[in-house]
Amino acid sequence: MEPIIHHPWTLSDEEALNLQQELAAKVVKTDQINEVKLVAGVDVAYQKDNDRLVAAVVILNAETLEIIETSTAEDIESFPYIPGLFPFRELPPLIKAFAKLQYTPDLVVCDGQGLAHPRRFGLDCHLGVIFDVPTIDCGKTRLLGEYQEPETTRGAFAPLVDNDEVIGNVLRTKTSINPVYISIGHRISLTTACGWVLKLAPKYRLPETTRQADQAVRKALSLYANTTLLYSI
Repeated sequence: MEPIIHHPWTLSDEEALNLQQELAAKVVKTDQINEVKLVAGVDVAYQKDNDRLVAAVVILNAETLEIIETSTAEDIESFPYIPGLFPFRELPPLIKAFAKLQYTPDLVVCDGQGLAHPRRFGLDCHLGVIFDVPTIDCGKTRLLGEYQEPETTRGAFAPLVDNDEVIGNVLRTKTSINPVYISIGHRISLTTACGWVLKLAPKYRLPETTRQADQAVRKALSLYANTTLLYSI
């Protein structure tokens, strides 16, 4: 699986901001999604005391949530730690992991920020646009926006609002447990995104895509810890 849009990853802060604004115009906020048979979760982790990143992509059967394929990749940081510009750090190793896949997901779920981003272009949007794949953000924490606490029952939600714009939903995936923060990435509506997160989270607060990607990246961190990185994007 390869991107359809290519651009440099080693940029100045100003160039990165300008590129975000340019690509944000390409985000599709309505349902342009085919039948979902395979759904992917992604995660990126940082190795301690060095500049190496590890990325994981896990593909699940959308009905059974059975793991179909796992791909991991390692890379060297090519962009500094700047809030709001994380995609420029984390997408290069993810692109490498996606390139190794034998299967192509119909939907990708990330733990980051999609439309709920200062420039309305978080990692999920960036990934969705460059791959032209439907993407959802299901975040454990909130970057920005205000909301009223949703009811305590599973499936309850409240809008996440920034500057009078609804940028996501605060969704309760498990009764009496802290909610998650849902925003769209690309080619999906907010209503559909919330429906998919509930379907992918039948037992736990977080969807299985996120849980399995987190486990995969932790295993990969241990595997790569004592190896030498041979190349980088």
